[in-house]
Amino acid sequence: MSGSTPVSTAEAINEIEGYLLWEAEKDRARTRARDFTARLPWLTRAQQEEVERQYQADQLEFSRAYLRRIAARSGELRAEYEGVYRVLRRRLVTGLLAVAGALVIGAVAVAVALTGG
Repeated sequence: MSGSTPVSTAEAINEIEGYLLWEAEKDRARTRARDFTARLPWLTRAQQEEVERQYQADQLEFSRAYLRRIAARSGELRAEYEGVYRVLRRRLVTGLLAVAGALVIGAVAVAVALTGG
């Protein structure tokens, strides 16, 4: 990939997975289109091919729109969960610092008491 941005392994795997999933969706649309026209025996071969083409195109457009909605919602959920994670992490660090501070104060108080101060 000379001259382009290097792609991480995870990104490459995501690209390949996306490609394979879309190819499988195209195959499913083709199969659904053939199954649909098989139930219409009165169509001529040309009509059957046209119906299959239209049916497949409609199925793929439906799938594309559905996947876009899923991707948008996934992005929203990711942002939401990242925000919740930041809040929880901040609370945890604050709690740990409070406990550490209390332990230091307790240790100092014990040391002072033991030295007769």
